[in-house]
Amino acid sequence: MNITSIHQEFGAEISGVDLSRTLSATEFEALDRAINQYSVLVFRGQALNDESHLTFTRRFGELEEGHVNYYSHGKITYIGHVGNIDADGKQLRNQNQRVRSQTGNEMWHSDSSFREIPSLYSLLYAYEVPPEGGDTEFVSARAAYRRLDDTTRDAIDSQFGIHDYIYSRTKVGDDAVSEGQRTYMRPVRQRLVRRNPVTGERNIYIGSHVRGIENWPDDQALPLLERLLKEATRAESIYRHKWQAGDLIMWDNRCVLHRGCGYDADRFRRRLHQTRVRGACPSLAEA
Repeated sequence: MNITSIHQEFGAEISGVDLSRTLSATEFEALDRAINQYSVLVFRGQALNDESHLTFTRRFGELEEGHVNYYSHGKITYIGHVGNIDADGKQLRNQNQRVRSQTGNEMWHSDSSFREIPSLYSLLYAYEVPPEGGDTEFVSARAAYRRLDDTTRDAIDSQFGIHDYIYSRTKVGDDAVSEGQRTYMRPVRQRLVRRNPVTGERNIYIGSHVRGIENWPDDQALPLLERLLKEATRAESIYRHKWQAGDLIMWDNRCVLHRGCGYDADRFRRRLHQTRVRGACPSLAEA
């Protein structure tokens, strides 16, 4: 196994490992150390199916069910479908409701931060990718925290953000959320600053799902949240991944923000499958 840095602030490409087979204890321990250190891991040239994808994900913890099917239809599914290909292999176009809804992923966010127990890791695997567009961008909220001045750190270290899926997704359009989601998905409190229990490093915990800071008026909270987001997503801090079929990317939702880049669904096919690992506890229970 070889580990090669891909950005000066975070991220590594892992080669010399076949994720379709059962990893040895030594291999798993190396990857576990790497994800805590680098926050984003890129694996090229993999040959996975849903079964092997799920098996690899389970090595890191309990699977997290998808929120769309769960809150809309009461169905528990562990494979999320990203792109414009339906269950029958048909290409969906730009004006399809599902395709339009997924444009919400083009805002900087952390997966499932709107859940009481937010996601630990996400694992996204590419089957079909367009020749133009459809990239994914990542930034380190850990590196962003390190760049903050002491006054800002002191102001945010003990604060709580309010995360709300309905708030973020209705920016795309009212039809981007279902009645079930409106009924059952409520705003949750999350720490505004989280700490990695392995490395001890701190990071800001923000993104498109955050609508405010607890007990702060909007005219104070929203400018600060915007400033934090700009600091995290400055151009030189972005790693932009150009997908190839067979790529798998794993990232740490505790300390990474990501967003999808647009593509022309009328012209191109895009099909990726995602799994997630449930977090160990609410962020409020973290040290």
